[in-house]
Formats: sequence, structure tokens, C-alpha cells
Amino acid sequence: MARLPRKERLDRIVAGILIVVAQLELWVGHSVTGVPRAWAALVAVIVPATVAFRRRWPLAMGIVAIVATASIFATGGKNYNVAIGIAWMCALYAIAVWTDLTGFLLGFATLTVTNIATLAGPHTSVTNTFQFTVIPGVAMLIARRAVRDRELEARTHAARAELAEREHELRANQAIAEERARIARELHDLVAHNVSVMVIQAGAERHALGDREASTRETLGSIEEAGRQALSEARRLLGVLRRGDEREELSPQPSLAQIGSLVEQVRRAGLPVEMTVEGDAVALPAGVDLCAYRVVQEGLTNALKHAGPAHARVRVRYDPHTLEIDVSDDGRGDQAGHRNGDGHDLGCGHGLIGMRERVALYGGELTSGPRDDGGFALHARLPLA
Repeated sequence: MARLPRKERLDRIVAGILIVVAQLELWVGHSVTGVPRAWAALVAVIVPATVAFRRRWPLAMGIVAIVATASIFATGGKNYNVAIGIAWMCALYAIAVWTDLTGFLLGFATLTVTNIATLAGPHTSVTNTFQFTVIPGVAMLIARRAVRDRELEARTHAARAELAEREHELRANQAIAEERARIARELHDLVAHNVSVMVIQAGAERHALGDREASTRETLGSIEEAGRQALSEARRLLGVLRRGDEREELSPQPSLAQIGSLVEQVRRAGLPVEMTVEGDAVALPAGVDLCAYRVVQEGLTNALKHAGPAHARVRVRYDPHTLEIDVSDDGRGDQAGHRNGDGHDLGCGHGLIGMRERVALYGGELTSGPRDDGGFALHARLPLA
């Protein structure tokens, strides 16, 4: 069905068919009488041709079809051409459905005036004029009420859906930007700590050398000065990244060593959590360590907010090259399997968008989604080499 012609393309095809049929009826069946054959042939082209453009210019095409058809009767002719009649009804439908109120009234007025003008012809009567004015007019009103209102409602829903999609995309981009700024602030703390250690060690070694090895002392002094400048610039950068209402955190950045405390906090909040660690724990780079903690934190926060009455499980697995983290729960899910607990769409949560950004920063991968047996699962893989 999707491959079938639709809308303007369909109208052009229908218009071409109606033109051919109208000409065949005219020249073979003598369906238009009482007027010159050349004029009838021209009307048999003009009226069906309006179908091709009725969506783009509904009022103009409707008026052309109405006036051209009425001209046959006004000049003393008769019309039995079915194709012309179908095109005429298509024109009335276009006026009824695809024009505003002013256009609709103008189109109906044109229909009324042209029908009255046909009284000049010998083959029309007041009764026929009344019937061909009132009945099509009522049909136009019904079509306008039934079809146009539904189309306007569909357009409104489509516009709202598009706006909602844009807002969702904007919020997602904002979440990514905020997470990147947060990552940068956290990395600033890690880098600043390491640079501070370097500066302190360089200064201590410079003083320990005394007057000996002047070149080495000079080099250490340069290292110390460069480190202090780097710290100063890093503080300025942090001032740019930090929003005006944020205060500088004085506590150290968390790490996997503090997961036990995090799990205990979630348990006290009402969510039973089981934690397992597989493999031999290894020393992690500070950024990877912080990233791993944030992944566990996000997974447990989602489970606590959205899973409802459930149990959660945290699994941390070390191997020589990767660190894998799994956070899952057995909370309620809907029939579609895309929501958890109270109906929140976890797969598109802004927290998870931020986590994907954070994990990708360290060359890792993060996947999330509903479990086959119910609940929700979060899996992260971080390379260590």
C-alpha cells in the first residue's frame, strides 16, 4: 500500500484518466449535446484537468470546474458526460475540505450564482437549479464537517508530535552538554590533584638538592612553575564550566572502592541490592574509576526510582583488559517491555544519555534495555589498556 500513488501524484493520474474517458464519451457516446463540439471538447479537458491541481489551489480549481460545467447548460446544452461529472464533484470536495471559511463561502457562492445563470438555458428549470444547489451544498457541509475537522485534528497531532520530538531532542542535547560539563569538572579535580602532587614533589626535591646540581634545580624549578601555571589555568577553566548557582565541592571524587557505601545507602532507601565482585581487583586510572562508580550510581538510581517493589543486583567483573559492570533489577515492566515500574521510559532517560557519553569518553560501551524476564538491565564495558 505504501508504494501506491498518493495525494498529488494520485490526483494527476486520476485527472489523466478522466480526460481520456471524457473525450471518449464525447466523441463516441455524444455525451454533450446542444453546444459546439469544439467547446464541449475544451470543457472535457479543462474540468477533469482541475483534479490534478485541486490540492494546491482548491478554490481556484473549484471555481474553474464549476463555471466551465455550468457554461454548457447556460448556452443551451446538455451534459451526460460521467467523467466531467466526477471531476465536478472532486472540485466541490476540494472546496469543502481544503479551503478556509472564506474560501468555502466564496466557492459555495460561485456554485449558487452559476446554477442561477443556467436558468438562461432552455433545458434547465428552477427545480433542477434548486436541486443542484442545495444537495451539493449540504454534501459540501457534511464533507467539511466530517473530513476537514479530522484532517485539521490530524495535522494538530502531527505538529504536536513533531514539537515533542524536537523538545525531546533538545533536552537530550542539553543533557549531553551538562554531562560533558560535569565530566570536565570532575576531570579537573583529578588532573588538579595529580598536578599538585607533581608540583609538591618537584619543589621538595629542589629544596633537598641544596646548592648542588644547579641545572637539575633549575629544571625542577621550571617544572614547579609550569605546574602552578597549569593549576591556575585549570581553575579558570573550571570557573567557565561551573554554573553560577553551583558551589565547588570539597569532598574527593568517588571511586569503585566506595560502591559498598553506595549500595548500603540504596538498601536503606528501600531497594534490596545484591553485589558481587568477580576477578582480582586492579588499580584503575582515576577517570575510569570515577566513570565506573557513576555507572553503578545511575543504574541503582534508576532502579530505585522506576522499578517499584523489586530487587537489584550489581556485578563488577575485572579481567586483565576490561572492566565490566552490570546493574539489573526485576521490577515491573509493561507489555511492550520498554518501560519499568511506573511507566518511565528508561531506555531514553537523560541520565543514561549522560552515562553513554561518559563511558564513550574512555572508549567503552554502554547498553541498556528491558530484560526478557522482566525488569531492566544496564551493562557497561570499559577498556583498561
